[in-house]
Amino acid sequence: MTSIGILGAGRVGTHLAGKLAAAGHHVVLGRRGPTDETTAVTEGADPRISFADQRLAARTADIVINATPGDSSLDRLAGLRTELAGKILIDVSNATRDSADGLPGDLCHPDSSLAEHLQAALPDTHVVKTLNTMLFMVMTAPETLATPPTVYVSGNDESAKKTVTGLLGDLGWRPEWIEDLGDVTTARATEAMILVVPHVLRRHGFKPFAVSLAR
Repeated sequence: MTSIGILGAGRVGTHLAGKLAAAGHHVVLGRRGPTDETTAVTEGADPRISFADQRLAARTADIVINATPGDSSLDRLAGLRTELAGKILIDVSNATRDSADGLPGDLCHPDSSLAEHLQAALPDTHVVKTLNTMLFMVMTAPETLATPPTVYVSGNDESAKKTVTGLLGDLGWRPEWIEDLGDVTTARATEAMILVVPHVLRRHGFKPFAVSLAR
């Protein structure tokens, strides 16, 4: 059993918490403050899920998942450098500025990526980018899509990526659906994929999909 800290207790964080807890992991949901909403799990729903502030969640976990809003992730996590030292940080966020309708618009880091900035700010942490090219419900139920989906993985440390691949399996991702793109600089490609998402949502509504490879 692995101790996993999830920073962010919104839809993404709580969906991941529920599935990872069901797979046997102990999960700490890190909330920024008492006003954070938990939409997919509630306190007491699973004994393997507990709640704490984000600093404590990062300090006590073996592996940490960044599910905070991407436009503020860098500022939030840079302040947790000590707590995240020596750990794997799984970054599932996309750093965008919203359009007028509230959907993702421009990238905050058009010539780089959030993952690269996190790695630079946290040099003692192994940052792995993944799960950021789909709607949140697909992260924990990829088998529900009619077409086999793809989840991309980017990171500098091969051992960290291997560990993350194992967790993806716990979330329901088959090995043939996992595409290792290479080092953390490849995250700028997958983060740019978010730009297609608002156009799909405006045309088809909030229906599950992933940006995947077809072979």
